[in-house]
Amino acid sequence: MILAVSLSKNLLSPADGYRGRFAPSPTGPLHAGSLVAALGSWLDARKNGGQWLLRMEDLDTPRCIPGVDQLIQAQLLACGLYWDGEITYQSQRHDLYQRALERLNTLKLVYPCNCSRQSIANALAQRGIKNPRHQEMIYPGTCRPAELSVNSPEFIETPNTAWRIALPPNCHIEFTDLSLGQQSQDLNTDVGDFVLHRSDGLFTYQLAVVVDDAEQNITHIVRGEDLLSNTARQIHLQNILGYSTPHYRHLPLVLDEYGEKLSKQTLATQIHTQDEKSTLTELRKAAKHLRLRGLPDGENITIAEWLLAATHAW
Repeated sequence: MILAVSLSKNLLSPADGYRGRFAPSPTGPLHAGSLVAALGSWLDARKNGGQWLLRMEDLDTPRCIPGVDQLIQAQLLACGLYWDGEITYQSQRHDLYQRALERLNTLKLVYPCNCSRQSIANALAQRGIKNPRHQEMIYPGTCRPAELSVNSPEFIETPNTAWRIALPPNCHIEFTDLSLGQQSQDLNTDVGDFVLHRSDGLFTYQLAVVVDDAEQNITHIVRGEDLLSNTARQIHLQNILGYSTPHYRHLPLVLDEYGEKLSKQTLATQIHTQDEKSTLTELRKAAKHLRLRGLPDGENITIAEWLLAATHAW
């Protein structure tokens, strides 16, 4: 059994106090789906007397749009969703992710991979495995060495080389979702060794979000159900790095007319926050999707008054 040392000091356990967060990617303004996630996480934090932090997940710099982070902040403030403390930007935290990767390297838990998406698809096809639409390909272990050895931290930055985590046998993760109940996933059969550092030099969401949540002492994570499949991977990394595992609550997704998740990729329109009436309409639609009942529907109520009622209804 490997005993891992945490990279963060004085981490809070979930029992020490509520700290939640909203972590949008600045690749486009908030739409109806992202407002549901923002409102749900904000209400959960406020109902529990906790803090609500704002983090910009701007790791994937080629997809980020300049100025959108400011637009998202303006949209949240228009909705009355104020955050606690300073805003965190993942693009400014590379040293933390690098140290975590080097730690995993020292523990002999990562290895370099030169596979392309096409080579992975070909390897799976040879095994008769067809990858479902919109789902990640299960890594077949092509580059995984028979025995893992310690590699120098400098080698982690090898150009055009990704770094994957080597999963142990029978890596089965179970957790209880506060909305969906008992969940489980076999990482070996459902995911395979997953990437922590991409071949283009960018750290992946899986590693960064785990490091950030631990370093920021996040105790409760409320987010969209589209991220449910990532949770087992993140819990596995938390276990290895010696981090506490937060409580998870996954919210129902907002779908478009074709049954697809409402997203920037499906050209979802931004929420209307040009005046208080329009903003309240957006908040009420989000609350309806979250199945909140008994909220005031009069025209004379303020956003602050409505949010207070929504907090009691949560």
